[in-house]
Amino acid sequence: MVDHPVNLGQGAALQTGIEYALQDPAMTSIVTFDADGQHRVVDAAAMVQRIESGEADVVLGSRFLDDRTQIGPVKRLVLRTAALQTRWSTGMPLTDAHNGLRAFNRHVTSHIHITQNRMAHASELIQMIAAMQPRWAEHPVEIIYTEYSKSKGQSLLNSVNIVADLLFR
Repeated sequence: MVDHPVNLGQGAALQTGIEYALQDPAMTSIVTFDADGQHRVVDAAAMVQRIESGEADVVLGSRFLDDRTQIGPVKRLVLRTAALQTRWSTGMPLTDAHNGLRAFNRHVTSHIHITQNRMAHASELIQMIAAMQPRWAEHPVEIIYTEYSKSKGQSLLNSVNIVADLLFR
């Protein structure tokens, strides 16, 4: 287990986890996910299978590729707007740019260097993927929103902080 002595944020945690995983020469794929229990292991396993089969180098989860995820209209609008902005800024036609469930092969993982410690890391990560131009795919995933995951999540107003982090880094 790897631990930061103080909470540095999700981006820092992901970068530390990536660096730790890359120390294992047998590691062929890595999965990132939010720690609030909203992602399903079965979805992560299916995404890794797509990597391991050689279909893609990166598989990004999307809660919008099917109707399993129950999401409120305001959150849906904010996430759809973020996906449109990401499409505009990166050229990647994503349906869900801020889904924490992602799978990468070792080669792509070795080129990920997250500098945004807080929530802006999600946008930064998509920008890195777009610049690398790996073979990528989206995969339908179900997000399970519980009272716990909702309490750990970001407020919709925090999207302003994410934009500020990206613009003024």
